[in-house]
Amino acid sequence: MSRSRWPTCSCRLPKNNTMTSPENTPTPSSKKSARSRAREFALQALYQRIVGKNDPRDIDMFTRNLSGFHKADSALYDALLYGCAEESQTLDEAITPLLDRPLEELSPIERAAMWMAVYEFKNALDVPWKVVINEYVELTKSFGGTDGHKYVNAVLNGLAPQYRAAEINATKG
Repeated sequence: MSRSRWPTCSCRLPKNNTMTSPENTPTPSSKKSARSRAREFALQALYQRIVGKNDPRDIDMFTRNLSGFHKADSALYDALLYGCAEESQTLDEAITPLLDRPLEELSPIERAAMWMAVYEFKNALDVPWKVVINEYVELTKSFGGTDGHKYVNAVLNGLAPQYRAAEINATKG
């Protein structure tokens, strides 16, 4: 009887023949709400708008074909993509006074996240201001540079009182 020079393993695979590994464990994105997914897709779409100067309709057609889009809140995605693209100049004017650098030096992810947050501050009054900030800080953590989320957080905290003063004051008292 010849013996293999490799010892045998007595471990067993799970019944579905997959091993637990980082590739096979559920990612946080699998637990995201439809609204969070919509924000994520809108951020990616607005990145294309800022960097490539692409038409929002073309970006929209492309984005809707991405994996997982069917799980997103398409009405929120539409509002963010088309609203921010249409109001981009106004949104830039809103964030510029709080920046410590020229607008052109902002990363496209930071800029898109700030656009979207200001848009929600103005138009989604059903979403608490702290939730708006948290959503865009988290998106910037996922897609932006190393400390971009800290910058976005600071700017959005500075902008929130301009759009949600009554709500902020109500939470203080």
